[in-house]
Amino acid sequence: MNKKCRLVTLSSVGFSLMLSGSIFAHGGEHAGLTEQINTDYKVHLAPLFKHFHQNPELSTVENKTADRMAKELRDAGFDVTENVGGTGVVAILENGDGPLVSMRADMDGLPVEEKSGLPYASTAKQVDPITGNDVFVMHACGHDVHITSLVGTARRMQAMKDEWSGTLMLIVQPAEERVLGAKAMMDDGLYERFGTPDFGLAFHVSSGLEAGKIAVTDGSPYAGADTVDIIIHGVGAHGASPHAGKDPIVLGSQIVLALQTLVSRELPPRDPGVVTVGSFHSGTKHNIISDRAVLQLTVRNTSKATRKVLLDGIKRIAENMGRVAGLPDDKLPEVIVSNESVPPTNNNPELAQRLRALWIKEMGEEIISKKPNKGMGAEDYPFFTTEPYIPSVYFGVGGTPEADFKSAKAGGAPIPSHHSPLFKITPEPAVKTGVEATVHALLELLPSSKITKNN
Repeated sequence: MNKKCRLVTLSSVGFSLMLSGSIFAHGGEHAGLTEQINTDYKVHLAPLFKHFHQNPELSTVENKTADRMAKELRDAGFDVTENVGGTGVVAILENGDGPLVSMRADMDGLPVEEKSGLPYASTAKQVDPITGNDVFVMHACGHDVHITSLVGTARRMQAMKDEWSGTLMLIVQPAEERVLGAKAMMDDGLYERFGTPDFGLAFHVSSGLEAGKIAVTDGSPYAGADTVDIIIHGVGAHGASPHAGKDPIVLGSQIVLALQTLVSRELPPRDPGVVTVGSFHSGTKHNIISDRAVLQLTVRNTSKATRKVLLDGIKRIAENMGRVAGLPDDKLPEVIVSNESVPPTNNNPELAQRLRALWIKEMGEEIISKKPNKGMGAEDYPFFTTEPYIPSVYFGVGGTPEADFKSAKAGGAPIPSHHSPLFKITPEPAVKTGVEATVHALLELLPSSKITKNN
């Protein structure tokens, strides 16, 4: 249960009212918001972004980033709790009666050496908690945009306290890149300690979208994902005597090819799914047949039914290809599904439509990107919104100037993808759009005291 009494509940009547009623419309009340964000970016957010970009930290060890975020949010007037689910930070601003709305930003970087050529490129190194190696670290997925925008949002919502009512929860999440942080925060009693949100928001910057644009879907912007290992047991032998062994490389190759039929032949053509074998390891020398091979897979889905078809199919194919190779039951391939698994991210359709209309009204029709979402990337944000169910919207914010897309189309340099050492975002339009879109959404969902009293 939430710790404070709120005027809005998730009953069917209350929820319908919040989504369809006009009591949350702000019209042109916030015409000066863009100018305020412009000023704050020049003075505070631009240097903050560069600080985060030059000082990235790996998943689960984002200690300095968390410290800086805690300071920034305290300075913005929020009640801040640190070390939630590891390095996670939760900032609360109570502002009278009303709903509780959460906004999440992830903060971890990646073990990638930056080669973007930016004057403020990261040269940071850190000990990888997985391998123990000293590695280069880079914000190669734009999380520096997310946390900078969250600070900008906090500062604007504090400055506009007389225009909204309720409770704002800002979540600074660790370890998204390893899909561990959201679950860790939930396991640490996030909602029991701070209240269960009535609505949830999050966004991701995208190098594939034009800077300053917003992308929002009524359905699933991100897929569910599973990490799967297949351990193949063989019988070792001399390379000149293959008949004396059971070659796990040949068997592994047959499994890889057979897996390609899962999506093409077992899923309906309009039901998306992905099975990718990203790693195949076996053997030590030219003339030795190994006794073991390991395949590493990522498996993507957009529904529980699709997930079951794919995971069941992987197990069936691997085991039965082992039987085809003549392996006994105690040496059949083992299929191991990792706990690094996330469900699909599903936007609440009514809320997505409401916010899309709001953003068009407040920021102009051209703000909404027309590009279709064709990716199957995954997110751990659903751990915040699935159990219990929280109506939520996860939207995209563009990070690449339109001129760069035109240049790439004309044969110039291609647009670097996320997780690439060449990845870069143009921070000013991305950060400012993230702040403005979020603030408008929060003002829509947190009714002002004046509106509350009149309704």
